[in-house]
Amino acid sequence: MGIFVLLPLVLPLTAWPVARLAEQRLHPRTATVLLTWVATVMALCSTVCLGLLVVVGTAQLPGNPLPDGWSDPEVRESVPRHEVAGKAAIPALLAVVAACGRALLRHRRVRRRAHAALRGLPSTQVAVLPDDRPYAYALPGGPRDRIVASTAMLGCLASRERRALFAHERAHLAARHHRHLLLIQLAARANPFLWPLRTAVAYTAERWADEEAARAVGSRKAVARAIGTAALVSRATPAPTLAALAAPGPLPRRVAALLAPAPSARTWPSVFTAVGLALWTAATGAALSAMFSATSALTLLLLLRAATPL
Repeated sequence: MGIFVLLPLVLPLTAWPVARLAEQRLHPRTATVLLTWVATVMALCSTVCLGLLVVVGTAQLPGNPLPDGWSDPEVRESVPRHEVAGKAAIPALLAVVAACGRALLRHRRVRRRAHAALRGLPSTQVAVLPDDRPYAYALPGGPRDRIVASTAMLGCLASRERRALFAHERAHLAARHHRHLLLIQLAARANPFLWPLRTAVAYTAERWADEEAARAVGSRKAVARAIGTAALVSRATPAPTLAALAAPGPLPRRVAALLAPAPSARTWPSVFTAVGLALWTAATGAALSAMFSATSALTLLLLLRAATPL
Protein backbone atom coordinates (compact mmCIF):
# COMPACT_ATOMS: atom_id res chain seq x y z
CA MET A 1 0.00 0.00 0.00
CA GLY A 2 2.80 2.37 0.89
CA ILE A 3 2.17 6.07 1.22
CA PHE A 4 -0.93 5.79 -1.01
CA VAL A 5 -3.06 4.55 1.87
CA LEU A 6 -2.39 7.80 3.74
CA LEU A 7 -3.06 10.20 0.87
CA PRO A 8 -6.90 9.99 0.89
CA LEU A 9 -6.78 11.27 4.47
CA VAL A 10 -5.29 14.59 3.32
CA LEU A 11 -6.52 14.89 -0.27
CA PRO A 12 -9.66 16.76 0.92
CA LEU A 13 -7.35 19.75 1.23
CA THR A 14 -7.50 19.96 -2.58
CA ALA A 15 -11.19 20.91 -2.30
CA TRP A 16 -10.65 23.94 -0.08
CA PRO A 17 -10.22 26.46 -2.92
CA VAL A 18 -13.44 25.41 -4.62
CA ALA A 19 -15.51 25.72 -1.43
CA ARG A 20 -15.48 29.53 -1.44
CA LEU A 21 -15.22 30.00 -5.20
CA ALA A 22 -18.25 27.80 -5.84
CA GLU A 23 -20.33 29.96 -3.51
CA GLN A 24 -19.44 33.06 -5.50
CA ARG A 25 -19.04 31.92 -9.11
CA LEU A 26 -21.32 28.91 -9.72
CA HIS A 27 -25.07 28.61 -9.90
CA PRO A 28 -26.21 27.48 -6.41
CA ARG A 29 -27.74 24.28 -7.79
CA THR A 30 -24.50 23.29 -9.50
CA ALA A 31 -22.40 24.21 -6.48
CA THR A 32 -24.58 22.24 -4.06
CA VAL A 33 -24.59 19.04 -6.12
CA LEU A 34 -20.88 19.14 -7.00
CA LEU A 35 -19.63 19.97 -3.51
CA THR A 36 -21.86 17.35 -1.91
CA TRP A 37 -20.61 14.55 -4.13
CA VAL A 38 -16.96 15.59 -3.97
CA ALA A 39 -17.16 15.65 -0.17
CA THR A 40 -19.04 12.34 -0.01
CA VAL A 41 -16.51 10.53 -2.21
CA MET A 42 -13.56 11.94 -0.29
CA ALA A 43 -15.11 11.08 3.08
CA LEU A 44 -15.83 7.49 2.03
CA CYS A 45 -12.31 7.03 0.68
CA SER A 46 -10.63 8.42 3.78
CA THR A 47 -12.80 6.20 5.99
CA VAL A 48 -11.89 3.13 3.90
CA CYS A 49 -8.21 3.94 4.29
CA LEU A 50 -8.62 4.38 8.04
CA GLY A 51 -10.20 0.94 8.11
CA LEU A 52 -7.24 -0.53 6.20
CA LEU A 53 -4.83 1.06 8.67
CA VAL A 54 -6.88 -0.33 11.56
CA VAL A 55 -6.46 -3.86 10.17
CA VAL A 56 -2.69 -3.43 10.17
CA GLY A 57 -2.70 -1.78 13.59
CA THR A 58 -5.02 -4.31 15.22
CA ALA A 59 -2.95 -7.24 13.97
CA GLN A 60 -0.01 -5.89 16.00
CA LEU A 61 -1.91 -5.95 19.29
CA PRO A 62 -1.34 -8.96 21.58
CA GLY A 63 -4.36 -11.18 22.03
CA ASN A 64 -6.17 -9.91 18.95
CA PRO A 65 -8.59 -12.37 17.31
CA LEU A 66 -7.12 -11.95 13.82
CA PRO A 67 -5.13 -14.73 12.10
CA ASP A 68 -1.47 -14.79 13.13
CA GLY A 69 -0.36 -14.37 9.53
CA TRP A 70 -1.93 -10.91 9.38
CA SER A 71 0.81 -9.60 11.68
CA ASP A 72 3.63 -10.85 9.43
CA PRO A 73 6.37 -8.28 8.72
CA GLU A 74 5.35 -8.14 5.05
CA VAL A 75 1.84 -7.05 6.01
CA ARG A 76 3.04 -4.51 8.57
CA GLU A 77 5.62 -3.02 6.26
CA SER A 78 2.97 -2.32 3.64
CA VAL A 79 2.19 0.80 5.68
CA PRO A 80 4.91 3.42 6.29
CA ARG A 81 5.63 3.85 10.01
CA HIS A 82 3.12 1.11 10.74
CA GLU A 83 3.94 1.15 14.47
CA VAL A 84 2.38 4.60 14.80
CA ALA A 85 -0.03 4.81 11.84
CA GLY A 86 -1.75 1.49 12.48
CA LYS A 87 -2.37 2.06 16.17
CA ALA A 88 -3.33 5.72 15.76
CA ALA A 89 -5.94 4.73 13.18
CA ILE A 90 -7.87 2.67 15.75
CA PRO A 91 -9.10 5.58 17.93
CA ALA A 92 -9.44 7.76 14.82
CA LEU A 93 -11.84 5.31 13.17
CA LEU A 94 -13.77 4.86 16.42
CA ALA A 95 -14.13 8.64 16.64
CA VAL A 96 -15.42 8.81 13.06
CA VAL A 97 -17.98 6.06 13.68
CA ALA A 98 -19.12 7.68 16.93
CA ALA A 99 -19.42 11.17 15.38
CA CYS A 100 -21.37 9.94 12.36
CA GLY A 101 -23.55 7.74 14.55
CA ARG A 102 -24.41 10.67 16.83
CA ALA A 103 -25.27 12.85 13.83
CA LEU A 104 -27.56 10.20 12.36
CA LEU A 105 -29.29 9.52 15.66
CA ARG A 106 -29.84 13.22 16.33
CA HIS A 107 -31.18 13.74 12.82
CA ARG A 108 -33.62 10.85 13.21
CA ARG A 109 -34.68 11.92 16.71
CA VAL A 110 -35.35 15.52 15.69
CA ARG A 111 -37.37 14.48 12.64
CA ARG A 112 -39.45 12.05 14.70
CA ARG A 113 -40.19 14.75 17.27
CA ALA A 114 -41.06 17.24 14.55
CA HIS A 115 -43.49 14.82 12.92
CA ALA A 116 -44.96 13.92 16.31
CA ALA A 117 -45.70 17.60 16.95
CA LEU A 118 -47.89 17.68 13.82
CA ARG A 119 -50.18 14.85 14.86
CA GLY A 120 -53.80 15.92 14.92
CA LEU A 121 -53.28 18.75 12.44
CA PRO A 122 -54.90 18.69 8.99
CA SER A 123 -52.85 16.71 6.46
CA THR A 124 -51.93 19.72 4.32
CA GLN A 125 -48.54 20.59 2.88
CA VAL A 126 -48.29 23.64 5.15
CA ALA A 127 -48.65 22.93 8.87
CA VAL A 128 -49.25 26.07 10.94
CA LEU A 129 -48.51 25.67 14.64
CA PRO A 130 -49.96 28.13 17.17
CA ASP A 131 -46.75 29.35 18.77
CA ASP A 132 -45.44 32.71 19.96
CA ARG A 133 -41.93 31.73 18.81
CA PRO A 134 -41.30 32.60 15.15
CA TYR A 135 -39.89 29.77 13.04
CA ALA A 136 -40.44 27.98 9.75
CA TYR A 137 -38.67 25.06 8.11
CA ALA A 138 -39.05 22.25 5.59
CA LEU A 139 -39.82 18.85 7.12
CA PRO A 140 -39.31 15.89 4.77
CA GLY A 141 -40.50 12.34 5.31
CA GLY A 142 -43.51 10.95 7.11
CA PRO A 143 -46.74 10.42 5.17
CA ARG A 144 -45.83 13.48 3.08
CA ASP A 145 -43.30 16.29 2.98
CA ARG A 146 -44.53 19.34 4.85
CA ILE A 147 -43.70 22.95 5.55
CA VAL A 148 -43.86 23.86 9.23
CA ALA A 149 -44.45 27.46 10.24
CA SER A 150 -45.55 29.13 13.46
CA THR A 151 -48.29 31.71 13.66
CA ALA A 152 -45.73 34.15 15.03
CA MET A 153 -43.56 33.79 11.92
CA LEU A 154 -46.47 34.21 9.53
CA GLY A 155 -47.64 37.24 11.46
CA CYS A 156 -44.28 38.94 10.92
CA LEU A 157 -44.47 38.67 7.13
CA ALA A 158 -46.54 40.51 4.55
CA SER A 159 -48.63 38.55 2.07
CA ARG A 160 -45.99 38.48 -0.68
CA GLU A 161 -43.27 37.61 1.82
CA ARG A 162 -45.32 34.65 3.04
CA ARG A 163 -45.57 33.46 -0.56
CA ALA A 164 -41.80 33.78 -0.79
CA LEU A 165 -41.35 31.77 2.42
CA PHE A 166 -43.58 28.94 1.20
CA ALA A 167 -41.90 28.91 -2.23
CA HIS A 168 -38.49 28.76 -0.54
CA GLU A 169 -39.46 25.82 1.66
CA ARG A 170 -41.14 24.01 -1.25
CA ALA A 171 -37.88 24.35 -3.19
CA HIS A 172 -36.02 22.71 -0.30
CA LEU A 173 -38.43 19.79 -0.34
CA ALA A 174 -38.54 19.41 -4.13
CA ALA A 175 -34.75 19.35 -4.46
CA ARG A 176 -34.30 17.06 -1.40
CA HIS A 177 -31.88 19.50 0.19
CA HIS A 178 -32.07 17.61 3.47
CA ARG A 179 -30.14 14.78 1.79
CA HIS A 180 -27.38 17.10 0.66
CA LEU A 181 -27.17 18.64 4.12
CA LEU A 182 -27.09 15.26 5.86
CA LEU A 183 -24.43 13.86 3.50
CA ILE A 184 -22.20 16.90 3.96
CA GLN A 185 -22.66 16.76 7.75
CA LEU A 186 -21.54 13.13 7.79
CA ALA A 187 -18.65 13.83 5.41
CA ALA A 188 -17.34 16.63 7.63
CA ARG A 189 -17.49 14.35 10.66
CA ALA A 190 -15.70 11.57 8.80
CA ASN A 191 -12.87 13.91 7.77
CA PRO A 192 -12.49 17.33 9.45
CA PHE A 193 -10.63 18.63 6.38
CA LEU A 194 -14.04 18.65 4.65
CA TRP A 195 -15.55 21.17 7.07
CA PRO A 196 -15.21 24.13 4.64
CA LEU A 197 -17.32 22.20 2.13
CA ARG A 198 -19.99 21.67 4.77
CA THR A 199 -20.21 25.41 5.34
CA ALA A 200 -20.31 26.05 1.60
CA VAL A 201 -23.11 23.54 0.95
CA ALA A 202 -25.20 24.92 3.81
CA TYR A 203 -24.99 28.31 2.08
CA THR A 204 -25.47 27.18 -1.53
CA ALA A 205 -28.50 25.04 -0.65
CA GLU A 206 -30.17 28.13 0.80
CA ARG A 207 -29.16 30.17 -2.24
CA TRP A 208 -30.61 27.47 -4.50
CA ALA A 209 -33.94 27.72 -2.68
CA ASP A 210 -33.73 31.53 -2.78
CA GLU A 211 -33.44 31.48 -6.57
CA GLU A 212 -36.31 29.02 -6.94
CA ALA A 213 -38.48 31.17 -4.64
CA ALA A 214 -37.62 34.32 -6.60
CA ARG A 215 -38.63 32.59 -9.83
CA ALA A 216 -41.87 31.32 -8.27
CA VAL A 217 -43.05 34.67 -6.86
CA GLY A 218 -41.60 36.74 -9.70
CA SER A 219 -39.69 39.14 -7.46
CA ARG A 220 -36.16 38.84 -6.17
CA LYS A 221 -36.71 41.82 -3.87
CA ALA A 222 -39.70 40.17 -2.19
CA VAL A 223 -37.60 37.12 -1.35
CA ALA A 224 -34.80 39.36 -0.07
CA ARG A 225 -37.25 41.20 2.20
CA ALA A 226 -38.69 37.90 3.46
CA ILE A 227 -35.20 36.61 4.29
CA GLY A 228 -34.30 39.81 6.13
CA THR A 229 -37.53 39.90 8.13
CA ALA A 230 -37.42 36.21 9.02
CA ALA A 231 -33.77 36.45 10.06
CA LEU A 232 -34.51 39.26 12.51
CA VAL A 233 -37.18 37.34 14.39
CA SER A 234 -36.69 33.61 13.79
CA ARG A 235 -35.22 30.77 15.78
CA ALA A 236 -32.75 28.25 14.38
CA THR A 237 -34.09 25.05 12.83
CA PRO A 238 -34.27 21.99 15.10
CA ALA A 239 -31.36 20.32 13.26
CA PRO A 240 -28.72 21.48 10.74
CA THR A 241 -30.17 19.07 8.18
CA LEU A 242 -33.61 20.72 8.21
CA ALA A 243 -33.46 23.65 5.80
CA ALA A 244 -35.19 26.96 6.45
CA LEU A 245 -35.60 30.43 4.97
CA ALA A 246 -33.66 32.10 7.77
CA ALA A 247 -31.05 29.41 8.32
CA PRO A 248 -27.98 30.69 10.17
CA GLY A 249 -25.16 31.81 7.93
CA PRO A 250 -24.09 34.73 5.76
CA LEU A 251 -27.56 36.28 5.38
CA PRO A 252 -26.24 39.63 4.06
CA ARG A 253 -24.60 37.76 1.18
CA ARG A 254 -27.86 36.01 0.36
CA VAL A 255 -29.75 39.28 0.33
CA ALA A 256 -27.07 40.94 -1.79
CA ALA A 257 -27.19 38.03 -4.27
CA LEU A 258 -30.96 38.41 -4.60
CA LEU A 259 -30.63 42.13 -5.24
CA ALA A 260 -28.17 41.36 -8.04
CA PRO A 261 -29.06 39.77 -11.41
CA ALA A 262 -29.89 36.06 -11.43
CA PRO A 263 -26.82 33.81 -11.70
CA SER A 264 -25.95 32.02 -14.91
CA ALA A 265 -27.12 28.41 -15.12
CA ARG A 266 -23.95 27.22 -16.89
CA THR A 267 -23.04 23.97 -15.19
CA TRP A 268 -19.26 23.69 -15.69
CA PRO A 269 -16.97 26.70 -16.06
CA SER A 270 -13.91 26.84 -18.27
CA VAL A 271 -10.72 25.41 -16.82
CA PHE A 272 -9.03 28.72 -17.64
CA THR A 273 -10.99 30.50 -14.89
CA ALA A 274 -10.21 30.44 -11.17
CA VAL A 275 -13.36 28.53 -10.28
CA GLY A 276 -12.87 26.12 -13.18
CA LEU A 277 -9.31 25.36 -12.09
CA ALA A 278 -10.48 24.88 -8.49
CA LEU A 279 -13.25 22.54 -9.62
CA TRP A 280 -10.91 20.41 -11.70
CA THR A 281 -8.47 20.29 -8.77
CA ALA A 282 -11.20 19.11 -6.40
CA ALA A 283 -12.50 16.58 -8.93
CA THR A 284 -8.97 15.27 -9.45
CA GLY A 285 -8.50 15.00 -5.70
CA ALA A 286 -11.73 12.99 -5.42
CA ALA A 287 -10.69 10.71 -8.29
CA LEU A 288 -7.25 10.15 -6.78
CA SER A 289 -8.82 9.40 -3.41
CA ALA A 290 -11.02 6.75 -5.00
CA MET A 291 -8.10 5.26 -6.93
CA PHE A 292 -5.70 5.19 -3.98
CA SER A 293 -8.26 3.72 -1.57
CA ALA A 294 -9.28 1.02 -4.06
CA THR A 295 -5.65 0.18 -4.86
CA SER A 296 -4.74 0.03 -1.18
CA ALA A 297 -7.71 -2.19 -0.37
CA LEU A 298 -6.81 -4.59 -3.17
CA THR A 299 -3.14 -4.65 -2.17
CA LEU A 300 -3.94 -5.38 1.47
CA LEU A 301 -6.41 -8.08 0.45
CA LEU A 302 -3.77 -9.83 -1.64
CA LEU A 303 -1.18 -9.53 1.16
CA LEU A 304 -3.57 -10.94 3.75
CA ARG A 305 -4.54 -13.83 1.51
CA ALA A 306 -0.87 -14.63 0.93
CA ALA A 307 -0.07 -14.39 4.66
CA THR A 308 -3.01 -16.51 5.82
CA PRO A 309 -2.34 -20.26 5.68
CA LEU A 310 -5.01 -22.34 4.00
